Amino acid sequence: MPTFVYKLVEMQNRLVSIITPVYNAERYVGLTIESVLKQTYTEWEMLIINDGSSDRSEEIIKQYVERDSRIKLFTQKNSGSAAARNNGIRRAQGRYICLLDADDMWDCDFLEMQLQLMERKNAQLVYSSFRRVDAEGKECLRPFLVPKTISYTDMLKTNSIGCLTGIYDRRKYGKFFLHEELGSLRDDYVYWLEILKKVGFAHGNQQVLASYRISSTSQTHDKRKMIKHQFNVYRNIIKLNLIKSLYYLACWAWYGYKKYKE
Repeated sequence: MPTFVYKLVEMQNRLVSIITPVYNAERYVGLTIESVLKQTYTEWEMLIINDGSSDRSEEIIKQYVERDSRIKLFTQKNSGSAAARNNGIRRAQGRYICLLDADDMWDCDFLEMQLQLMERKNAQLVYSSFRRVDAEGKECLRPFLVPKTISYTDMLKTNSIGCLTGIYDRRKYGKFFLHEELGSLRDDYVYWLEILKKVGFAHGNQQVLASYRISSTSQTHDKRKMIKHQFNVYRNIIKLNLIKSLYYLACWAWYGYKKYKE
C-alpha cells in the first residue's frame, strides 16, 4: 500500500465526524463551535449544514470556517433536521459519527472521554450524562444521569441517548441515515434506536460531559404535544403492533415525566 494511502486510512480510522444542522441559530451557534474547537481530542471534522437559515447564522459560521479548515459549511433549502443531518452524514469521512445541535455544547474532554470508553468496552455506540441549561446557559434541572448500558428494548421505553452525546463507530455496519419523513421530530431518537437494534448494546458514561439547552418553545419539551409523534414512531416507523405500541408509549410517558421532574 502506498504511504500516502496508508496515512489517509489511518487518519480516517481516528477521525470523528461531527454533524451539526443549523436553522436560525445565530444566538448560540458560535458557542457550539467554540466547544468543539476546545476539544482535547483534535482529530475531528465539523460538518455544519445550514438548513435555510434567514438570520446571521451563515455569516457567523463562515468566520469559523476561515479560521479552521476542519470546519466545513454546506447550505441547503429548509428541509428539517433529518434531511440536514443526512446531508452531513453522506459527506462524513470519519470512522466515528456524532450529532451536535447548534445550541448545545460539549465539555472540553467530551470526545477524549467518549472514545476512551469505546475502546475500554469495545463498543460501537456510546453516550454520556449531560447537564440541562436554559436559554442563558444556566442549569435549570438536575443533570440527566444515564444508565451504564442500554439495550434496544430499554430504548423503546425511554430515550437514554441525548442526541448531543451519542457517538457511533461505523466501521462494522457502515453509515445509518435518519428518516427524513419525520422532519425535525423524533428523527434522532429513531436514528439511535436503529443503530442500537443492530449493535445490541450501548454503553453510557455516567460522567456529565455536555450541556443540553432546553428552550421554553422547544417542541420536544412539551410531552403532551409529542404523544402522537411518539406513537407514530412505534406504530408506523418501527412497525410494532397496537398493544406493544400503547405499552411502550405508556413507558415513554412515565419516564418522560420523571426525566423533567425537578
